[in-house]
Amino acid sequence: MSEKSRVIFGNEMPESVYRKAIKTRDKNIKKFGDDRNANYPINIKENAYIGESLGVKNVEVMPEGSDVKGTLPFDEEKGLIVGNIRMGFGHYRISMAMASCAKHLGYTPYWMDLNSYPHTTCTKVISAQNDLYSLGSRLSKNPIFNKLVWEPVNYEGFRALSYNAADQANAELMAPVYKNVPKDIPVIATHVWPAQAAIHAGMKHVVNAVPDNWPMALHFSEGSVHTIQCRNAYMGYRILNGMNKKEICKPMPQKDLVYTGHYIDHELVANIESDCAARTARRKDKKPMRFLLTIGGAGAQKEIFAAIIKYLLPKIGAKEAALYVNVGDYKQVWEDLKNEIPEMKEHVTEHLGDFKDTEKFAECALDLSNDISGIHGFWHENIFEAVYCTNLLMRSCDVLVTKPSELAFYPVPKLFIKRVGKHEMWGAIHSAEVGDGTLECRDIPHTVQMLDQFLTTPLLDEMCENIIENKKAGLYDGAYKVVELAMGMKKGE
Repeated sequence: MSEKSRVIFGNEMPESVYRKAIKTRDKNIKKFGDDRNANYPINIKENAYIGESLGVKNVEVMPEGSDVKGTLPFDEEKGLIVGNIRMGFGHYRISMAMASCAKHLGYTPYWMDLNSYPHTTCTKVISAQNDLYSLGSRLSKNPIFNKLVWEPVNYEGFRALSYNAADQANAELMAPVYKNVPKDIPVIATHVWPAQAAIHAGMKHVVNAVPDNWPMALHFSEGSVHTIQCRNAYMGYRILNGMNKKEICKPMPQKDLVYTGHYIDHELVANIESDCAARTARRKDKKPMRFLLTIGGAGAQKEIFAAIIKYLLPKIGAKEAALYVNVGDYKQVWEDLKNEIPEMKEHVTEHLGDFKDTEKFAECALDLSNDISGIHGFWHENIFEAVYCTNLLMRSCDVLVTKPSELAFYPVPKLFIKRVGKHEMWGAIHSAEVGDGTLECRDIPHTVQMLDQFLTTPLLDEMCENIIENKKAGLYDGAYKVVELAMGMKKGE
């Protein structure tokens, strides 16, 4: 199986790259163990958090010898696996979009998080990488570290074919989690490792839903079909642009690459027209403009959030603006914001840990007769609720304030704050080009300037018009197409 580290889409790796990849794999074996001959039983159960909303069932990989007599059966006719990892919130959010569209299309989505089986080498390797990535995200606030280390690694380091060679070797250690999964069930992977592991494990129908639109060899899982959200990225992936320095690479076979459009939940796509109409109606009626601030899984945006809140406080008091603040599962971020900005407390309503309350608020906020004012803080301990909270609030917000990560593709007017990793800048570029988001605001003064543009000009209306036109063009249909592609592979289409 290590041959996947020798040749990548016909591009032969130097012997030194191959040896380094095997050395990295063997180092991980020494550190985390070797369970390639393990036989882990599979237990399927209802997802207690998003099972009802998205039809999701969890795939649990149990320790060897576990009793799984009560497990639910796989739906081998209409079932598909959404393979993911928790590394930040982005891959979970894309997975939720796939599950949502799978449910809508009549299929059964199975949630398989390769970072949730702590007894396996797979999860130990992924967790170590996740910890390293989170540390890098936090350290990136240091401009020297960001310039010399973080942005080059995220932009050029992950772009190189040699990086994929190492990942393919490590993915051999992740394959055992799929051992007892029926091999004919399609897999949609929202991170490359679940795709690579599935291929190594012999899964027959694998779709690798590439999240970024900066083409990087990091995202290659040869043997799977790669889906792409943007035309620009499609061209870059097709020719492996710049992935072997100045060398011309052999291109990816056309059958391995499919442009789909943006990966968006069915509930959001289906309600684009009504949600945009509500936004323009609120602006016309001079209702408070609702800004949704959502912090990512690395928790790196607190300082920008604080500056935005401080600037908007007078406008919140004057009922010109209102805030939703979702700190995900980072409760300390919310406490820090309240302590740093004591004057915000008189405007605050908290929605902490009670997802039913969050759902009720989100539903009520959709009613045009219900005015929203002040600052509403949201925190949920469970990762599913922490991520999905943003999806629920997105429909009734006017402007989503976010770094240009996976949320850059969502059909809501967006204000982009500073990126975390240079590869993310292409999310803002693409969004600005299709007209549903701003340019990336890389400092506080430019962020404030853009806040004023939303508050004092028809920018919101313009973006809403563009979102509706984009929907007509099918731009937001990517998740539907990925699900149909995965199921079509099984049917031989």
